[in-house]
Amino acid sequence: MKIAMKISALLASLSVFCSAAHGDLKMPALFSDNMILQRNRSIPIWGTADAGEAVIVRLGERNVARARADAQGKWMVRLAPQEAATGLSLSVTGKNALIFRNVAVGEVWLCSGQSNMEFRVANVNDAAGEIAAANYPNLRLFNVARNATATPQSDVKGSWAACTPESVRNFSAVAYFFGRELHQKLGVPVGLIHSSWGGTAAEAWTSREALQNVPLLQPLVQNSDKLVENYPALFEKYQKETLPAWEAEVARAKAEGQPAPAKPTGPNAPDSPNRTSSLFNGMIAPLIPYGIKGVSWYQGESNAGRAEVYRTLFPTLISDWRARFGQGDFPFYWVQLANYQALQKEPVEGGWAMIREAQTLTLRLPRTGQALAIDLADRDNPGDIHPRNKKDVGHRLALLALNREYGQKTIDSGPIFSSMTVTGNQVRLSFQNSDGLKAAGAKLLGFAISGSDGVWKWADATIDGNQVVLSSPEVARPVAVRYGWASNPLGNLYNGANLPARPFRTDMDAEK
Repeated sequence: MKIAMKISALLASLSVFCSAAHGDLKMPALFSDNMILQRNRSIPIWGTADAGEAVIVRLGERNVARARADAQGKWMVRLAPQEAATGLSLSVTGKNALIFRNVAVGEVWLCSGQSNMEFRVANVNDAAGEIAAANYPNLRLFNVARNATATPQSDVKGSWAACTPESVRNFSAVAYFFGRELHQKLGVPVGLIHSSWGGTAAEAWTSREALQNVPLLQPLVQNSDKLVENYPALFEKYQKETLPAWEAEVARAKAEGQPAPAKPTGPNAPDSPNRTSSLFNGMIAPLIPYGIKGVSWYQGESNAGRAEVYRTLFPTLISDWRARFGQGDFPFYWVQLANYQALQKEPVEGGWAMIREAQTLTLRLPRTGQALAIDLADRDNPGDIHPRNKKDVGHRLALLALNREYGQKTIDSGPIFSSMTVTGNQVRLSFQNSDGLKAAGAKLLGFAISGSDGVWKWADATIDGNQVVLSSPEVARPVAVRYGWASNPLGNLYNGANLPARPFRTDMDAEK
């Protein structure tokens, strides 16, 4: 009898527990201990509860807002704007209560892209020293776990952590150096949300709706859908034809004492991170509408072979994110691709020059900025697509933010071509941000000129005050100039702020 009563009581308690658990107030992973909320603007807080459940949200002592869950159990409040602060608690109360501690209010930046944004602090120059010094209690880090999905998700995996040697080791190096400088210069808490995946294209980070609304980009969606539709047949062919053929080649090479060929990669699976919109769905959509100051972005290598499309795709991504976060035209800063591969030999080589130009053209959007990395690759290892000098990359991104968003007036860019005049066989170039114009080295390099025949020749270049003068004995009547026009250009023009000149060409319209 006693045993039966105990079982009955246990079942009753389990029933109560399960009932309570089903209706528990829940919030996304972005809301955790150590979080940083964006200062000086309304603060969106959201989650789920039972339909119709009343929810009270309190930040600190006085910042309070109330909501009621809708028919789907979703609720949201917007707390009043708040100045920078530390040591706060955020309480959310419904039928149960959630309390988050060590909450701060400050500057929040979303840092995204592909492998050069994903590149860890553990792999940078002087990694041991940088890691050992990384003790910043009010610099907070959030790593979004990789997740490629076919439909938009409502949550991510991750949690906020104060910056320590342990937490920074595997964090994005570019994001860390960028955020650390903001934290040190502004003297306020800074939160960094890192969401990137190596080897991924920009269309994977853009919503399906945004791509479908632009005729030039619609084929990206259609081709991706077709690959998913055909995946079973493609995978079967891979297993039955491609792999056996490779195995035969391996056996033949082994018998002849030759190196074995690399195993061929199979077709992209439906959950591939390069499926259009898959990373937007899994790694950006769940962050919306968390309050952010802006975005720092390092991506483009995976789109380098499609620069013409990137001219439209990249600004579409930016506009898409801005519209969906609903926080206006927040600042969006990116890194122009670093120098890569063998050092330039011919006056004009192309390569990554086109994707860099596509990045530069995106500056037509308001509140955008570009940090150059054209001089930051490892000169002794030019074939490494992941330069280890990420400190200067983060610094140059920080210059953009400090100058343009935080009122700390400084030069945030190297020389930018503005105009040219031709007199006889001589070209005179003018630049913005040209104070202290100089060459890094004994001779100014990287300029090429051509006549009406379109044949490019290296130019003899000299600095005359804040201008550059070009000529070549092989070009009697110059009509066009290019600078830094290669994957790994020779250019060495800087201004007094020690920032490199942006690659450019004056004949862009001629190639359209």
